[in-house]
Amino acid sequence: MPSDLDLLDLRVIRALADTGSVTAAAARLGYSQPAVTQRLRRAEAQLGQPLVLRSTRGVTLTEAGRRLAQHAVHVQAALDAARQELDELAGTTTGTLRLAGFPSASPTLVPALLSTLHDRQPGLTVSYVEVEPPEGLDLLRSGSIDLALTFSYPGDGRGQAPTSTATTPDVVVETPLYRDTMLAVAPAGSFAGSGAALATLSGARFIGGCPRCRGHLLAACRRAGFEPDIVLETDNALAVTGLVAAGLGVAVLPSLSLVSAGLPDGVESRPLDGDDDRVVHVAHASGAERVPAVRVAVEALASLDPARFGLRPLRPDVSTRG
Repeated sequence: MPSDLDLLDLRVIRALADTGSVTAAAARLGYSQPAVTQRLRRAEAQLGQPLVLRSTRGVTLTEAGRRLAQHAVHVQAALDAARQELDELAGTTTGTLRLAGFPSASPTLVPALLSTLHDRQPGLTVSYVEVEPPEGLDLLRSGSIDLALTFSYPGDGRGQAPTSTATTPDVVVETPLYRDTMLAVAPAGSFAGSGAALATLSGARFIGGCPRCRGHLLAACRRAGFEPDIVLETDNALAVTGLVAAGLGVAVLPSLSLVSAGLPDGVESRPLDGDDDRVVHVAHASGAERVPAVRVAVEALASLDPARFGLRPLRPDVSTRG
Protein backbone atom coordinates (compact mmCIF):
# COMPACT_ATOMS: atom_id res chain seq x y z
CA MET A 1 0.00 0.00 0.00
CA PRO A 2 1.53 3.40 -0.93
CA SER A 3 2.91 5.32 2.03
CA ASP A 4 0.85 8.39 1.09
CA LEU A 5 -2.42 6.51 1.62
CA ASP A 6 -3.27 7.53 5.19
CA LEU A 7 -5.89 6.72 7.82
CA LEU A 8 -8.27 9.43 6.65
CA ASP A 9 -8.25 7.94 3.15
CA LEU A 10 -9.20 4.58 4.64
CA ARG A 11 -11.95 6.15 6.74
CA VAL A 12 -13.38 7.82 3.62
CA ILE A 13 -13.41 4.52 1.73
CA ARG A 14 -14.98 2.75 4.74
CA ALA A 15 -17.69 5.40 4.96
CA LEU A 16 -18.40 5.11 1.23
CA ALA A 17 -18.72 1.34 1.64
CA ASP A 18 -21.23 1.72 4.46
CA THR A 19 -23.33 4.56 3.06
CA GLY A 20 -23.17 4.10 -0.71
CA SER A 21 -22.91 7.81 -1.50
CA VAL A 22 -20.41 10.65 -1.22
CA THR A 23 -22.99 12.91 0.43
CA ALA A 24 -23.84 10.39 3.17
CA ALA A 25 -20.16 9.54 3.70
CA ALA A 26 -19.34 13.23 4.12
CA ALA A 27 -22.14 13.61 6.67
CA ARG A 28 -20.90 10.60 8.65
CA LEU A 29 -17.33 11.89 8.73
CA GLY A 30 -18.24 15.52 9.38
CA TYR A 31 -16.59 16.78 6.20
CA SER A 32 -17.89 18.65 3.19
CA GLN A 33 -18.82 16.71 0.07
CA PRO A 34 -16.02 18.35 -2.00
CA ALA A 35 -13.48 17.38 0.67
CA VAL A 36 -14.52 13.73 0.52
CA THR A 37 -14.49 13.76 -3.28
CA GLN A 38 -11.00 15.29 -3.25
CA ARG A 39 -9.75 12.65 -0.80
CA LEU A 40 -11.19 9.89 -2.94
CA ARG A 41 -9.57 11.21 -6.11
CA ARG A 42 -6.27 11.60 -4.29
CA ALA A 43 -6.38 8.00 -3.05
CA GLU A 44 -7.23 6.71 -6.53
CA ALA A 45 -4.32 8.68 -7.97
CA GLN A 46 -1.94 7.26 -5.38
CA LEU A 47 -3.08 3.71 -6.06
CA GLY A 48 -3.31 4.09 -9.84
CA GLN A 49 -6.71 2.38 -10.01
CA PRO A 50 -10.35 3.29 -9.37
CA LEU A 51 -11.83 2.62 -5.95
CA VAL A 52 -15.48 3.37 -6.75
CA LEU A 53 -17.87 3.15 -9.67
CA ARG A 54 -20.18 6.15 -9.92
CA SER A 55 -23.79 6.10 -11.07
CA THR A 56 -26.93 8.18 -10.65
CA ARG A 57 -27.85 6.05 -7.62
CA GLY A 58 -24.57 6.65 -5.77
CA VAL A 59 -21.24 4.85 -5.67
CA THR A 60 -20.27 1.18 -5.64
CA LEU A 61 -16.84 0.04 -4.52
CA THR A 62 -14.55 -1.74 -6.94
CA GLU A 63 -12.65 -4.84 -5.82
CA ALA A 64 -9.75 -2.59 -4.75
CA GLY A 65 -12.16 -0.39 -2.82
CA ARG A 66 -13.71 -3.37 -1.06
CA ARG A 67 -10.30 -4.67 -0.01
CA LEU A 68 -9.33 -1.27 1.44
CA ALA A 69 -12.68 -0.93 3.23
CA GLN A 70 -12.05 -4.25 4.93
CA HIS A 71 -8.54 -3.23 5.98
CA ALA A 72 -9.86 0.06 7.36
CA VAL A 73 -11.63 -1.77 10.19
CA HIS A 74 -8.47 -3.65 11.17
CA VAL A 75 -6.24 -0.57 10.91
CA GLN A 76 -8.54 1.44 13.19
CA ALA A 77 -8.65 -1.43 15.69
CA ALA A 78 -4.83 -1.62 15.69
CA LEU A 79 -4.52 2.12 16.31
CA ASP A 80 -7.05 1.95 19.14
CA ALA A 81 -5.13 -0.95 20.65
CA ALA A 82 -1.83 0.93 20.44
CA ARG A 83 -3.27 4.05 22.05
CA GLN A 84 -4.94 2.17 24.89
CA GLU A 85 -1.94 -0.09 25.51
CA LEU A 86 0.08 3.06 26.13
CA ASP A 87 -2.60 4.14 28.60
CA GLU A 88 -2.31 0.74 30.29
CA LEU A 89 1.41 1.30 30.79
CA ALA A 90 0.39 4.23 32.95
CA GLY A 91 -1.64 1.81 35.08
CA THR A 92 -5.18 2.55 33.93
CA THR A 93 -7.60 1.86 31.11
CA THR A 94 -9.03 5.12 29.84
CA GLY A 95 -10.90 6.33 26.81
CA THR A 96 -14.39 5.45 25.61
CA LEU A 97 -16.03 2.09 25.00
CA ARG A 98 -19.03 2.24 22.65
CA LEU A 99 -21.41 -0.59 23.52
CA ALA A 100 -24.62 -1.83 21.90
CA GLY A 101 -27.05 -4.41 23.20
CA PHE A 102 -30.45 -5.94 22.53
CA PRO A 103 -33.62 -4.95 24.44
CA SER A 104 -33.76 -7.74 27.03
CA ALA A 105 -30.07 -7.17 27.85
CA SER A 106 -30.67 -3.46 28.59
CA PRO A 107 -32.25 -3.91 32.04
CA THR A 108 -30.24 -7.01 32.97
CA LEU A 109 -26.76 -7.70 31.57
CA VAL A 110 -25.94 -4.12 30.60
CA PRO A 111 -26.38 -2.50 34.06
CA ALA A 112 -24.36 -5.31 35.66
CA LEU A 113 -21.62 -4.93 33.05
CA LEU A 114 -21.47 -1.14 33.38
CA SER A 115 -21.36 -1.37 37.17
CA THR A 116 -18.51 -3.90 37.03
CA LEU A 117 -16.56 -1.73 34.59
CA HIS A 118 -17.09 1.34 36.75
CA ASP A 119 -15.66 -0.48 39.77
CA ARG A 120 -12.72 -2.00 37.89
CA GLN A 121 -11.90 0.79 35.46
CA PRO A 122 -13.22 4.14 36.74
CA GLY A 123 -11.26 5.99 34.04
CA LEU A 124 -13.21 4.28 31.25
CA THR A 125 -16.23 6.07 29.78
CA VAL A 126 -18.92 3.82 28.30
CA SER A 127 -21.67 4.86 25.90
CA TYR A 128 -24.62 2.58 25.15
CA VAL A 129 -27.22 2.18 22.43
CA GLU A 130 -30.04 -0.37 22.30
CA VAL A 131 -30.47 -2.15 18.97
CA GLU A 132 -31.44 -5.58 17.71
CA PRO A 133 -28.49 -7.92 16.88
CA PRO A 134 -28.45 -7.33 13.08
CA GLU A 135 -28.17 -3.57 13.62
CA GLY A 136 -25.52 -4.11 16.28
CA LEU A 137 -23.39 -6.14 13.88
CA ASP A 138 -23.82 -3.47 11.20
CA LEU A 139 -22.63 -0.83 13.66
CA LEU A 140 -19.56 -2.95 14.41
CA ARG A 141 -18.78 -3.35 10.71
CA SER A 142 -19.02 0.40 10.18
CA GLY A 143 -16.77 1.13 13.17
CA SER A 144 -19.56 3.06 14.96
CA ILE A 145 -19.30 0.91 18.11
CA ASP A 146 -16.64 -1.24 19.77
CA LEU A 147 -18.63 -4.06 21.35
CA ALA A 148 -22.09 -5.58 20.90
CA LEU A 149 -24.22 -8.00 22.85
CA THR A 150 -26.12 -10.17 20.38
CA PHE A 151 -28.08 -13.39 20.33
CA SER A 152 -28.83 -16.18 17.89
CA TYR A 153 -31.47 -18.89 17.55
CA PRO A 154 -30.90 -22.48 16.40
CA GLY A 155 -30.86 -22.54 12.61
CA ASP A 156 -31.32 -18.80 12.13
CA GLY A 157 -28.55 -18.52 9.53
CA ARG A 158 -25.87 -17.05 11.79
CA GLY A 159 -22.48 -17.35 10.11
CA GLN A 160 -23.69 -16.45 6.62
CA ALA A 161 -21.97 -13.66 4.67
CA PRO A 162 -22.55 -10.17 6.08
CA THR A 163 -25.14 -7.96 4.46
CA SER A 164 -22.62 -5.36 3.33
CA THR A 165 -20.91 -6.35 0.08
CA ALA A 166 -17.91 -4.27 1.06
CA THR A 167 -16.91 -6.52 3.94
CA THR A 168 -15.93 -10.14 4.34
CA PRO A 169 -17.17 -12.60 6.98
CA ASP A 170 -14.09 -12.19 9.20
CA VAL A 171 -14.64 -8.47 9.93
CA VAL A 172 -16.73 -9.25 13.03
CA VAL A 173 -16.07 -12.00 15.58
CA GLU A 174 -18.91 -13.28 17.78
CA THR A 175 -18.17 -15.42 20.82
CA PRO A 176 -21.03 -17.40 22.42
CA LEU A 177 -21.27 -16.93 26.18
CA TYR A 178 -24.62 -18.03 27.63
CA ARG A 179 -27.66 -20.18 26.92
CA ASP A 180 -31.01 -18.47 27.36
CA THR A 181 -33.94 -20.85 27.85
CA MET A 182 -36.95 -20.14 25.64
CA LEU A 183 -40.30 -20.27 27.44
CA ALA A 184 -43.89 -20.65 26.32
CA VAL A 185 -45.92 -18.03 28.22
CA ALA A 186 -49.69 -18.43 28.59
CA PRO A 187 -52.60 -17.88 30.99
CA ALA A 188 -52.53 -20.14 34.04
CA GLY A 189 -53.94 -23.59 33.34
CA SER A 190 -53.00 -23.58 29.67
CA PHE A 191 -50.38 -26.30 30.14
CA ALA A 192 -52.60 -28.88 31.79
CA GLY A 193 -51.39 -32.38 31.06
CA SER A 194 -47.98 -33.62 30.04
CA GLY A 195 -47.95 -32.55 26.40
CA ALA A 196 -45.19 -30.49 24.83
CA ALA A 197 -45.43 -26.81 25.80
CA LEU A 198 -46.04 -25.43 22.32
CA ALA A 199 -48.20 -28.31 21.12
CA THR A 200 -50.70 -27.63 23.93
CA LEU A 201 -51.03 -24.04 22.62
CA SER A 202 -51.65 -24.96 18.99
CA GLY A 203 -55.15 -23.50 18.97
CA ALA A 204 -54.25 -20.25 20.73
CA ARG A 205 -53.63 -16.80 19.31
CA PHE A 206 -49.94 -15.82 19.45
CA ILE A 207 -48.09 -12.59 20.15
CA GLY A 208 -45.03 -12.09 17.94
CA GLY A 209 -41.89 -10.01 18.49
CA CYS A 210 -39.02 -8.65 16.40
CA PRO A 211 -38.53 -10.13 12.90
CA ARG A 212 -35.89 -12.64 14.05
CA CYS A 213 -37.94 -13.57 17.13
CA ARG A 214 -40.99 -14.01 14.91
CA GLY A 215 -38.93 -16.28 12.65
CA HIS A 216 -37.93 -18.39 15.64
CA LEU A 217 -41.55 -18.59 16.80
CA LEU A 218 -42.69 -19.77 13.38
CA ALA A 219 -39.93 -22.40 13.21
CA ALA A 220 -40.57 -23.67 16.75
CA CYS A 221 -44.33 -23.98 16.16
CA ARG A 222 -43.80 -25.76 12.86
CA ARG A 223 -41.52 -28.26 14.60
CA ALA A 224 -44.37 -28.77 17.07
CA GLY A 225 -46.68 -29.56 14.14
CA PHE A 226 -48.75 -26.43 13.63
CA GLU A 227 -48.78 -22.96 12.09
CA PRO A 228 -49.21 -20.24 14.74
CA ASP A 229 -51.97 -17.64 14.44
CA ILE A 230 -49.98 -14.45 15.14
CA VAL A 231 -52.47 -11.67 15.83
CA LEU A 232 -50.43 -9.16 17.86
CA GLU A 233 -46.80 -7.99 17.66
CA THR A 234 -44.60 -6.13 20.14
CA ASP A 235 -40.93 -6.20 21.14
CA ASN A 236 -41.76 -5.09 24.69
CA ALA A 237 -41.70 -8.02 27.13
CA LEU A 238 -43.79 -6.12 29.67
CA ALA A 239 -46.41 -5.53 27.00
CA VAL A 240 -46.32 -9.20 26.02
CA THR A 241 -46.92 -10.45 29.55
CA GLY A 242 -49.64 -7.84 30.02
CA LEU A 243 -51.41 -9.02 26.87
CA VAL A 244 -51.12 -12.62 28.01
CA ALA A 245 -52.50 -11.71 31.45
CA ALA A 246 -55.45 -10.04 29.71
CA GLY A 247 -56.19 -13.28 27.86
CA LEU A 248 -55.37 -11.74 24.47
CA GLY A 249 -52.79 -14.29 23.38
CA VAL A 250 -49.85 -16.52 24.23
CA ALA A 251 -46.18 -16.02 23.46
CA VAL A 252 -42.66 -17.41 23.43
CA LEU A 253 -40.14 -15.37 25.44
CA PRO A 254 -36.52 -15.85 26.52
CA SER A 255 -35.84 -16.29 30.23
CA LEU A 256 -33.68 -13.14 30.21
CA SER A 257 -36.66 -10.96 29.32
CA LEU A 258 -38.64 -12.24 32.30
CA VAL A 259 -35.89 -11.32 34.78
CA SER A 260 -37.01 -7.70 34.56
CA ALA A 261 -40.56 -8.11 33.22
CA GLY A 262 -41.60 -10.93 35.55
CA LEU A 263 -44.80 -12.93 35.23
CA PRO A 264 -47.99 -11.19 36.36
CA ASP A 265 -50.64 -13.01 38.36
CA GLY A 266 -52.56 -15.50 36.29
CA VAL A 267 -49.70 -16.16 33.85
CA GLU A 268 -47.38 -19.17 33.79
CA SER A 269 -44.48 -20.36 31.66
CA ARG A 270 -43.00 -23.64 30.57
CA PRO A 271 -39.66 -24.33 28.80
CA LEU A 272 -39.88 -25.32 25.16
CA ASP A 273 -39.07 -28.92 24.37
CA GLY A 274 -35.86 -29.85 22.57
CA ASP A 275 -32.77 -27.79 21.84
CA ASP A 276 -34.56 -24.47 21.36
CA ASP A 277 -32.44 -22.18 23.55
CA ARG A 278 -31.14 -18.96 22.14
CA VAL A 279 -27.46 -18.15 22.66
CA VAL A 280 -26.14 -14.81 23.91
CA HIS A 281 -22.95 -13.62 22.22
CA VAL A 282 -20.43 -10.84 22.64
CA ALA A 283 -19.16 -9.42 19.34
CA HIS A 284 -16.36 -7.09 18.30
CA ALA A 285 -14.33 -6.24 15.22
CA SER A 286 -11.66 -8.77 14.33
CA GLY A 287 -8.45 -7.71 16.07
CA ALA A 288 -10.23 -5.47 18.57
CA GLU A 289 -9.56 -7.98 21.35
CA ARG A 290 -6.15 -6.27 21.58
CA VAL A 291 -7.79 -2.98 22.56
CA PRO A 292 -7.63 -2.80 26.38
CA ALA A 293 -11.11 -1.28 26.76
CA VAL A 294 -12.64 -4.08 24.68
CA ARG A 295 -10.64 -6.73 26.47
CA VAL A 296 -11.59 -5.59 29.98
CA ALA A 297 -15.26 -5.32 28.93
CA VAL A 298 -15.27 -8.88 27.58
CA GLU A 299 -13.57 -10.10 30.75
CA ALA A 300 -16.10 -8.22 32.90
CA LEU A 301 -18.99 -9.70 30.95
CA ALA A 302 -17.60 -13.22 31.33
CA SER A 303 -17.22 -12.67 35.08
CA LEU A 304 -20.94 -12.02 35.63
CA ASP A 305 -22.98 -14.74 37.33
CA PRO A 306 -25.27 -16.06 34.57
CA ALA A 307 -27.70 -17.65 37.06
CA ARG A 308 -28.52 -14.15 38.28
CA PHE A 309 -30.12 -13.53 34.89
CA GLY A 310 -31.69 -16.92 34.30
CA LEU A 311 -28.87 -17.87 31.93
CA ARG A 312 -26.64 -20.92 31.77
CA PRO A 313 -22.90 -20.73 31.04
CA LEU A 314 -21.64 -21.72 27.63
CA ARG A 315 -17.91 -22.14 27.23
CA PRO A 316 -16.71 -19.49 24.73
CA ASP A 317 -14.38 -21.90 22.97
CA VAL A 318 -15.95 -21.53 19.55
CA SER A 319 -16.24 -18.22 17.69
CA THR A 320 -18.66 -17.65 14.84
CA ARG A 321 -17.90 -14.99 12.29
CA GLY A 322 -20.59 -12.95 10.67
